[in-house]
Amino acid sequence: MTHTATWDPVTLEVFRNLFYSAAEEMGVTLCRTSFSPNIKERRDYSCAVFDGDGNMVAQGEHMPVHLGSMPLSVEAAIEHVPMQRGDVVIVNDPFCGGTHLPDITLVQPVHVGDDQAPTFYVANRAHHSDVGGITPGSMPLSNSIYQEGIRIPPLRLVHKGEVLKDVLDLILANVRTPVEREGDLTAQIASNRTGERRLIAMTDRYSVDMVTSYMGHLQDYAERMTREAIAAIPDGEYRFEDCMDDDGQGNGPLRIVVTISIRGDEARVDFTGTCDQVQGSVNAIYAITLSAVMYCFRVIVPFAIPSNRGTIRPLEVIAPEGTLVNARLPAAVAGGNVETSQRIVDVVLGALAKAMPGKIPAASYGTMSNLTFGGTDPETGEDFAYYETIAGGMGARPNADGLDATHCHMTNSLNTPIEAFEHTYPYRIRRYAIRRGSGGRGRFRGGDGIVRELEALCRSQVTILSDRRVHAPYGLNGGEPGTSGRNTLITHGEERELGGKASMWVEAGSVVRVETPGGGGYGQSEHS
Repeated sequence: MTHTATWDPVTLEVFRNLFYSAAEEMGVTLCRTSFSPNIKERRDYSCAVFDGDGNMVAQGEHMPVHLGSMPLSVEAAIEHVPMQRGDVVIVNDPFCGGTHLPDITLVQPVHVGDDQAPTFYVANRAHHSDVGGITPGSMPLSNSIYQEGIRIPPLRLVHKGEVLKDVLDLILANVRTPVEREGDLTAQIASNRTGERRLIAMTDRYSVDMVTSYMGHLQDYAERMTREAIAAIPDGEYRFEDCMDDDGQGNGPLRIVVTISIRGDEARVDFTGTCDQVQGSVNAIYAITLSAVMYCFRVIVPFAIPSNRGTIRPLEVIAPEGTLVNARLPAAVAGGNVETSQRIVDVVLGALAKAMPGKIPAASYGTMSNLTFGGTDPETGEDFAYYETIAGGMGARPNADGLDATHCHMTNSLNTPIEAFEHTYPYRIRRYAIRRGSGGRGRFRGGDGIVRELEALCRSQVTILSDRRVHAPYGLNGGEPGTSGRNTLITHGEERELGGKASMWVEAGSVVRVETPGGGGYGQSEHS
């Protein structure tokens, strides 16, 4: 198909918003039709539109950690499954296009007219609150991916418009909450169909040739804007390192090192020097590292640009295989997506702070403080499983304080409202408050973290997968670090510190308190 060579900025902006709106509407469908609070309330999902070659054209304002990783799921689906009209491919395998097992991606081809080959693709990814594994919530302190849940390579879930019951039954037989999982998977199917309808409507109005042409122009535009932002950075090499506290298996601290080389309008981001992959579940696969790097370079562009393939073109990302940032099978990876991704952002922004003085904020709280629990509800006799991430303090900016109690960087989810939480689960929220004074001091202070206390109303298994409990978020330009986080179990009035990573059975009446870190401060305090 011949694409138009000419384009104009007004039409480009029209198509930018059309593609973005299609992805956003896919997200609305997924949110409104899903079953689990994790998707419906927290909105832990992403939706995106892709061209006929599988290049991402637009993503909704959803999860940054999916920026560079969801395209690899689409690539894996195209490579492994010949997709026909009406097919939907499912995948969650981290070593074949996924990130970690709870993130399930559905990829659907979009055929326009009588075309035999897909004209476009649409895809969405949702974090399911349980996909099996050794603990409820599927975010365990594991030492192998085989302990983390059901692993799904790219395969058809829907064929010619019909759900393949044997495939669905196999998945549902391996999770603790099959009714909820089936509801959420059905919502994901509906979401992709929304995207399909919107893209076909675009071609009806503007023609296939024009739509596909502007998909290419939009990627080129994002590439040009990213190159301009890189070209404004002085040529040179900028190095930074930080660490994860531990892997939950007795290994730590875990060093992450990056060297960013700027040459003209291109950047080489090299993680050589990072520690080897570890036994615990904080290993990140390459897709996570790519997403984190892509996010960091997207945010240095001084105005909003679309999230698409063009952003990554000026970047070379080197992540040595077998390290914490590019783990090999059968590494445990549940926490790499949520914890290590945050630290990768910290080190990349730390290096860019040297390259762009006065432009980059101090470190934010640097952990998603993942909390999962599950058991059997004594009132209904049904199994339940819950997952949430807990926000913290944003790092202070060069010209302003950091924000309190907000999700930063690789997560863009919401909290679960207390009313929805207590209605759904045999738990009670005892306290939910800003952790005053936890932000780092400086000319501009870091944002404060959160205190969240949950009381179990029945016997259940609780797992906490968090970081920044030992090594605090760094300050910049003389600013002080934020206060590190803390996890506590309260039983019969007695408090026991849990560390950053813990899994245990608790009895009714036990309280889990999670105190998240504050952000680092920026600049020398006038009172120092």
